[in-house]
Amino acid sequence: MKKVIVLGASLNSNRYSNMAIKKLKKNNFDVYALGISAGEVEGVKLFSEFKKIDDVYAVTIYLNPFNQRQFYDYILDLNPEKVIFNPGAENRELELILVENEVEFELACSLVLLSLNSF
Repeated sequence: MKKVIVLGASLNSNRYSNMAIKKLKKNNFDVYALGISAGEVEGVKLFSEFKKIDDVYAVTIYLNPFNQRQFYDYILDLNPEKVIFNPGAENRELELILVENEVEFELACSLVLLSLNSF
């Protein structure tokens, strides 16, 4: 199973990050969720502290650019194959950092990618 980190995960079922957790799990991804509050979404534990995870396929971001800054090093340390900036999370500064570190990125909606089997 490919490992995916949902950055900006929410316990609120109306939030897109919450929907993404459910849809990723339904599509047989190994989902890890990092958010402000600890809790659980359909068996996926949300953690509120940086957690080292090996062999990460993708990081899908649901944070605005300002709130992403504290995660730059964390994302690079995960060494993901790709990073997905969901609508509202576009961040030119982080995009340039990813390019410098040869990490692929997309400006896309994870829910749409999953619906199209393009994730």
